[in-house]
Amino acid sequence: MDRRNFIKLTAITGTSATLASCGSPENTIIRFVPEDDVVPGIAEWKPSVCPLCSAGCGLTVRVMDADVDTVRNGQQGVVAMAVAKKLEGDPKHPVNHGGLCARGQAAIQITYHPDRLRQPMKRTGNRGAGTFNPVSWDEAIGELVSKLDALAAAGEQKSLSILTHARRGHRAELFSEFARKFGGAAPMAVELFGDDVLRRANGLSFGRGQLPTFDFARSRFVISFGADFLGTWNSPVSQSAAYGEMRQGHPQTRGKLVQVEPRMSVSGANADEWVPAKIGTEGVVALGLAHVIITEKLRPAASGTATALIDGWPAGLADYAPDRVEQVTGVPAKRLERLAREIVAFAPAVAVVGGAPLAQTNGLFTALAVNALNALLGSVEQPGGLFFTPNGAGSSIASFQAASSVASAKVLLLDEANPLYAAPKASGLGDAIGKIPFIASFASFIDDTSAHADLILPEHSFLETWVASSPESGSLEAVTTVAGPVMKPLHQTRASVEVLTEVGSKLKTPVALPWKTAEELAKAPAAVADSLKAVPPTADRPAPKAYVYADPTFAGDASAYPYHFLPYASMAFGDGSSAHLPWLQELPDPLTSAMWSSWIELNPQTAAKLGIAEGDVVEIASAHGSVRAPAVMFPGIAPDVVAMPVGQGHENFTRYASKRGTNPIEILAASTEAETGALAWAATRVKVSRVGDADGSLIMFAGEMREHPHEHER
Repeated sequence: MDRRNFIKLTAITGTSATLASCGSPENTIIRFVPEDDVVPGIAEWKPSVCPLCSAGCGLTVRVMDADVDTVRNGQQGVVAMAVAKKLEGDPKHPVNHGGLCARGQAAIQITYHPDRLRQPMKRTGNRGAGTFNPVSWDEAIGELVSKLDALAAAGEQKSLSILTHARRGHRAELFSEFARKFGGAAPMAVELFGDDVLRRANGLSFGRGQLPTFDFARSRFVISFGADFLGTWNSPVSQSAAYGEMRQGHPQTRGKLVQVEPRMSVSGANADEWVPAKIGTEGVVALGLAHVIITEKLRPAASGTATALIDGWPAGLADYAPDRVEQVTGVPAKRLERLAREIVAFAPAVAVVGGAPLAQTNGLFTALAVNALNALLGSVEQPGGLFFTPNGAGSSIASFQAASSVASAKVLLLDEANPLYAAPKASGLGDAIGKIPFIASFASFIDDTSAHADLILPEHSFLETWVASSPESGSLEAVTTVAGPVMKPLHQTRASVEVLTEVGSKLKTPVALPWKTAEELAKAPAAVADSLKAVPPTADRPAPKAYVYADPTFAGDASAYPYHFLPYASMAFGDGSSAHLPWLQELPDPLTSAMWSSWIELNPQTAAKLGIAEGDVVEIASAHGSVRAPAVMFPGIAPDVVAMPVGQGHENFTRYASKRGTNPIEILAASTEAETGALAWAATRVKVSRVGDADGSLIMFAGEMREHPHEHER
């Protein structure tokens, strides 16, 4: 799909309002008078912010004149406009320094997508069918006002629920303030690959409930526990640039990377050493390293909250001797001892944790263990270590997992959240949403969840409105980026702040928001929740609780479900929210080269044991369901682990992603980390079976011929 299919340039010239093509009235093209003076052929570069993840990378947008398809007063035609043609990273931005990932490059397709909603839509068919009719903004706002007035009249303001998609900063404040003033429940974020466990650990260890920024450029040794920091985790563009400095920026010194994880990620593929520890035991590896450092007196043990939180630390971590660590984790004792000595010898060193190790029932302990290792290494707020971006706000909206949070809702607002895709079926969320009387979505596309909405109120694209970003991490200095629209709206969409302001003003009991326009919201000072601010240590603070290691628990009996299931964020789609962009669908996976598809990764030894060959159709089943996809032989995965990328398998998500591939989230158990309630998405067991040949032929099971889809194109 090339850009010309998104920005349709015409060969029309002259000043005539209407032109006929080949004399056919069916091909009549209406040319509308431009709203602004457009200078042909002259490019202008305007600033913006990439919206496709929370990293907040700065953009420079090339804007030029073009004839674009549009609708004016019900008539379709073309108008000359200054429109965005290309996105590039902003060289002066302190997060990405001119870099931009593939997802960022593809973000321009949001604006020009052929299936983008162009005006408010009202449901006409059954819920989930995705059938809507366009309505005016007056009718749409009037409908939402009437539903909210009915709640207020019945004294049921608390039955207003709001679900958002990993919102932070100004956007989070907008929906939080509306909910608070109306009297509704606080908004909840639907985020599969969330980092609530790490934020909680950092709050306990360092008094900062936010994600850290790593000074890789000045590190000489990095050990990462499951964090794909070069691929999909946290701020990958910033981290990749700093990692490049670590590797090549210092003459005669090349930093070392060790990756501890059960399935090789992009970061693991770039590492000097890949260490496949047993899934859920990464915290034991971290404390085993600390034990060697303390026992051999390679560095004096650090004092303070980070180490006091670990049970057994004052006694020298006797339970984490190398031989014991080998039994628990599978990492050889000799290798552990060597790595511990190298970490100290190659100082400054830093440890990173994220991803699957924290998506376990014992994830908080793992995060605390890695924090304690960093404290021991003297890596906290020191060159080559980890820092906390000043005033870098973490999530100001709590993450959502339990269906009980919306079970009593009578009106649900969706802020580009897609919980019917991003939550396991076992969570019961789908059933809970299906029982809500009225759902309004602020989505720009009909997706799995907005297909169930009664009303859709589409937002401008990020290029058509004011944007603001204060990244949580990725820069050693505080960063706030505010940018105006780089082009005028193509369609009859509106900024959500303006919609909520109008809704609030028309309620019988008005809700007055402190902002009226997208510009006012973007320029407003960002609030930082008290829980995210630095907590200075004081003498009268209570002694911290000591956390005890517990083996991870997995959903599914090991005898019936012998393999650990590991869904992972893909480089193209992240959590699946960008699967509708065709440039990303055709982006080859960096490790398997697959595209436009789903696949299941198996260790070759495991595949041989099960009689599975490359490309065979495989079924993986948990206690909560099953999915099928072609098998890919992947040596970089532990024999007892089965992996699958997240992103495909949408029931509804435009012509490019609907009913393509399978969704691995569906079969996950609803297990959680106890203290934070975060979904333990790496804690499900599965069984594996071959159900079809690579050529599409079927397999007979007990006299029954089973069909399988031809859904892979690699």
